[in-house]
Amino acid sequence: MTAMQVFDPAMCCSTGICGPTVDAKLVRFAADLDWVKSQGVTVERFNLAQQPAAFAADADVRRELEAKGEDALPLIKVDGAVQSVGAYPTRAALAAWAGVAAPSPSIFSEQVAELVAIGAAIAANCESCFKFHYDRARKLGVSRDDMLQAVAMAQTVKDAPAKSVLDLAHRILKVENAPPAVAPAKGRVLATLAVASDGSADPCC
Repeated sequence: MTAMQVFDPAMCCSTGICGPTVDAKLVRFAADLDWVKSQGVTVERFNLAQQPAAFAADADVRRELEAKGEDALPLIKVDGAVQSVGAYPTRAALAAWAGVAAPSPSIFSEQVAELVAIGAAIAANCESCFKFHYDRARKLGVSRDDMLQAVAMAQTVKDAPAKSVLDLAHRILKVENAPPAVAPAKGRVLATLAVASDGSADPCC
């Protein structure tokens, strides 16, 4: 079985995808590693901040660190051979090194990652997360309409459990003439997107 080892720079957690300032390339790489695992490849991931002994014990990693410092990280090894130094490779590259069939072209771009993050911020009621990813998406050229769709979708998913339990309560309690549970007004979605990174109203584009 093919074995892949990833030696990451110092990060706050094992994947680096935590907190409101998530790097889109780390999100993509985490998804790529999950895909590689699904193809039968054994994957180990080491974080310099949490597992320094693993870096010191590997001669190849130690040599690259001595020559380039942390610029050598991330470092990727496959079956003991160094395949990549100083950058997170693409899914296609990981597949080639692991000897598995090339994946279908990914649509998970930085722009898509920011739309996902915007939706997650709405679902989590995290204002700082929303402001951060709103700014990132705008700088990447994501349109206002696409951001609105992400917000509306997230709100719909978020409201579904509340609507279901209200409907259940109405059925069980046999509330007569009770108004049906409804999704939030579109105005609330528009108001959410109008919040700029400094908390003031902003026309976006």
